[in-house]
Amino acid sequence: MALKLVSMSFQSQEVPCFGLPAMASFGSPRFFMTSTVPSANMKVENLRKKFMPHLKVQDQITHSMPPQKIEIFKSLDNWVENNILIHLKPVEKSWEPQDFLPDPTSDGFNEQVEELRERAKEIPDDYFVVLVGDMITEEALPTYQTMLNTLDGVRDETGASPTPWAIWTRAWTAEENRHGDLLNKYLYLSGRVDMRQIEKTIQYLIGSGMDMKAENNPYLAYIYTSFQERATFISHKNTAKIAKGHENIELARLCGFIAADEKRHETAYTKIVEKLFEIDPDETARAFADMMRKNITMPAQFMYDGQDENLFNHFSTVAQRLGVYTTKDYTDILEFLVDQWKVKELTGLSAGGRKAQEFVCQLPQRLRKLEVRAQLRAKEAPNVKFSWIYDRKLKL
Repeated sequence: MALKLVSMSFQSQEVPCFGLPAMASFGSPRFFMTSTVPSANMKVENLRKKFMPHLKVQDQITHSMPPQKIEIFKSLDNWVENNILIHLKPVEKSWEPQDFLPDPTSDGFNEQVEELRERAKEIPDDYFVVLVGDMITEEALPTYQTMLNTLDGVRDETGASPTPWAIWTRAWTAEENRHGDLLNKYLYLSGRVDMRQIEKTIQYLIGSGMDMKAENNPYLAYIYTSFQERATFISHKNTAKIAKGHENIELARLCGFIAADEKRHETAYTKIVEKLFEIDPDETARAFADMMRKNITMPAQFMYDGQDENLFNHFSTVAQRLGVYTTKDYTDILEFLVDQWKVKELTGLSAGGRKAQEFVCQLPQRLRKLEVRAQLRAKEAPNVKFSWIYDRKLKL
């Protein structure tokens, strides 16, 4: 999974530089989960302080998809089996983390670890902060599978459902699970990072969950995952490129294999949305605009290490400075998806659908104007310490 970027001003509001301020959405009627009972509110607040001290409780919209739309997803079972499951790899043909790590059964294990540690010494702290942030994001995988299983019409109802949608979710999770495992073990062996602080951050993040504002609605969620998987592909591809620049070929190779997985998953999710545009273009266009108005908030937004309440923003700013994932990447992804889904060519839309189409097609140009402002703000950033690297400071 990928990153959030530094914020900037747009129309006198402070918003993430990769998107626009939240506005009225184009979606179907919403149902809000709010509590009007003081004692219930107090109980929720006490639980929040205990397990999520860095977060604010916010109202959430749930089950926004009209019941009749569920039938659309049920009708796609055969299509998913024939067109989406093909993007999974059989376990016996998949790479595993151990393929990239020292062999603990080998007589030369200690020498292999020492060699790995020596190569890791040549890489600067800021790279390791980004690699740690990427790893922590991947390690919050239980949250992402949970999120997919909240979606109406496609969820795994039993935990072992034989439907193609459920098979995809479980197998996608299994493939993604290797990413966090591999990066975690590499960082542990490198000796460059404070693993206990990292482990605390993972625990906080999984406990905090995520809020992608998909409203249990697969139209919204699959637009999110399409964007997210491409962002993650870019992030891991760039960490591989930087590692290669430091002549750490082994690290570059493992980051590259993770990036290839993300690319394959991106292809699957974008095909789902492409199909939705084919059979229900008006609702899909509305959903696309809705998600872009909300901004694509990356899954590790609730990252916390017990010390830095702005840890996610600080980590993301370092990634921006290194060129791992930037404001330009965000806009490039949006343009790619508009072209991939042929949004400009849609016809026969309702007034609301045409308004949504116009919004997403014009948004990249608006975002381009904000990129320079974000880059200037990044140059003014202070030095911040990161507990992941033993409280050493980095310039944001």
